[in-house]
Amino acid sequence: MRTGRMGVRAGVSDWAIALGVAAALLVTGLSAQHSPTSLDLLGYALLTAGGLGLAARRRAPVLVLAVTGLCAVGYQAAGFDVPAVAYLFAVYAAVRAGHRAITVVASVTMLAALPLAALASGLHDTGEAFARARGALEIAWLVAAGAAGEALRQAERRADEAERTREETARHRADEERLHIARELHDSLTHQISIIKVQSEVAVHVARKRGEPVPEALLAIQEAGREATRELRATLQALRDDDTTPPHGLDHIPELVKRASRTGLDATLTIEGQRHDVPAAVGRTAYRIVQESLTNIARHAAATTASVRIDYRPDALAIQVDDDGKATPDTAPAPGIGLLGMRERVAALGGRLRAEPRGERGFTVQAELPVDHTS
Repeated sequence: MRTGRMGVRAGVSDWAIALGVAAALLVTGLSAQHSPTSLDLLGYALLTAGGLGLAARRRAPVLVLAVTGLCAVGYQAAGFDVPAVAYLFAVYAAVRAGHRAITVVASVTMLAALPLAALASGLHDTGEAFARARGALEIAWLVAAGAAGEALRQAERRADEAERTREETARHRADEERLHIARELHDSLTHQISIIKVQSEVAVHVARKRGEPVPEALLAIQEAGREATRELRATLQALRDDDTTPPHGLDHIPELVKRASRTGLDATLTIEGQRHDVPAAVGRTAYRIVQESLTNIARHAAATTASVRIDYRPDALAIQVDDDGKATPDTAPAPGIGLLGMRERVAALGGRLRAEPRGERGFTVQAELPVDHTS
């Protein structure tokens, strides 16, 4: 939006300058003393066209340079001894755009053509014609216009370079911070999760070796340890890779529900609507919402059933997770880190989230994530 507003302002400024220059040239042409000829109408038209042509100097600086130069030669030949002000603006714009060689060639051609045009119009004799043509387009003004364009071009280039340097520095610092976080996570979590995983696998192995039934809770701990190891590895890799390969998405939700069922929870998954591709960020957020909801149900809800519903809508992805736990309408949900994390993820995508007790018993989490098919 900022770029659009700047473009509108630039367009208005270009037209204001073009109209101002055209008016100044036309007024100068009307007030100048010149011999009345049948070319007056053509001269006025060239004066006006030369000024109005400046409106396109940002989009087509070389074309505007040629048009203003030809108009200046034309109205000189028609008997109008008017300074080529529009051409000076065109020189400034062309040099600013980086067309220095073309501008030099065009300006040398103009310096040669204007005296000939003035001589052909019969404004002055040979000596005066050359002198007055030099007055119409002073070399000093021409050099000044080119120098101003070059100075601004260099200033803009330095500003762009400084901006690129700042962006590269910021990216470098972000990369360093991601690596630091990855190292911290690796050092603080990997060892503990590995111990849990190994201990649970040993316990399962010993129980089976003795011919004893393996408790479902122990199997769930074993599977959770394996999944935590995989997810931690994927998360660390994503941190190192600048999050270009998101570890989980919609395709992994059935496995989440399946793992929740192994803990003794009657968990079901329902998918509605016409399935379509969604952005990776939306899929990743949907996965995290379901994961956090099922984790909260297992830890806090004392529920026996849980239902997960994914609804593919034309312009949104809707997620709903319900349970029949101990929450009641009079129970205010505790603002834990999990719920705050879900709200932040949904808000970052411009979506909506509801997390509250249901009308009868249990808890519901409802999220709506917008899907932009044009991106």
